[in-house]
Amino acid sequence: MTKLLSKNDVMQVLDMKDQIEILNQAFEDLAEDRAVMPQRTPITSPDFGGLALFMPAYLKGMGALGAKVVTVYKDNPTKYNVPTVLGTIILLDQKTGAPIALMDGGYLTAMRTGGVAGLATKVLAREDAKVHALFGTGGMARTNAWAVDCARDIEKLILFSLDPVEKQEAFRDSLKEIINCEIVISSDPAQAVGNADIVTLITSAKEPIVQGDWFRPGTHINGVGSHAPAMRELDAATLTKSKVVCDLVEACKAEAGDFIIPVNEGEWSWDKAHGSLGDVIAGKIAARENDQEITLFKSVGLAIQDISTAFHVYNKAEELGVGTDFIF
Repeated sequence: MTKLLSKNDVMQVLDMKDQIEILNQAFEDLAEDRAVMPQRTPITSPDFGGLALFMPAYLKGMGALGAKVVTVYKDNPTKYNVPTVLGTIILLDQKTGAPIALMDGGYLTAMRTGGVAGLATKVLAREDAKVHALFGTGGMARTNAWAVDCARDIEKLILFSLDPVEKQEAFRDSLKEIINCEIVISSDPAQAVGNADIVTLITSAKEPIVQGDWFRPGTHINGVGSHAPAMRELDAATLTKSKVVCDLVEACKAEAGDFIIPVNEGEWSWDKAHGSLGDVIAGKIAARENDQEITLFKSVGLAIQDISTAFHVYNKAEELGVGTDFIF
């Protein structure tokens, strides 16, 4: 039997605190060679303005085997009334290769994207961090706000966005369902950064939107948006003054414009990167070493996040009787 899980099914069984713990195990497994994760494979469909990204992974310790397929078709909303970005995940039985689950990947992707920022905050931010500045009010921003709130006792959330004020206010109000702290909207990015202990950027910026001299000693930064070679949210000065931790250094070398662009311009070099998040979690390299360090986590998104989360969703759905069983 194969389980079919809709977006609503996934939402029913996936919680952010669980999400962070799942990712902690997944990144440790990756660091300890208990996971297999080929590089993300893109296939373009130029006749239809489309891109398909194939993201397989096998986490041996968990027994989680599968792949996520993400498609980006820019004409979908206008021509077909379908979202631009779609995600689908298939899980396989590690013993037989038979499909055990097929699920919507949209909400799951948002959760694992926010969850990894929460995990990095848990590992790298100061223990006494209380103020979080969030850049971006798009679809992924909500789970990033939620995850950081789960990782630290946040007392104040500062929002900054280039979206219309009405959208910013609606986003602020929606967060009150999941976050119990003061939430304010700022029109001054430098002031938002300067008042924060944790800064999360989840935008589609192509040019830096923050400057290195805005960050106070002891700040933790999550760079979660702008995950393509020609996009960046961070300037070179921010990288230079930070302890840089990647979700995976090799993945960031291939996809993170925040690093690729300053490297190509001679303003930064890869030998200055501290390492990968899994190695921090596994204790192979140091996390934060004092309260004055500025730590920077950069994520481009890894298949281990999707497949470990999907396997948890599948097991929880089986336990609670959620979803629809069918035979291929």
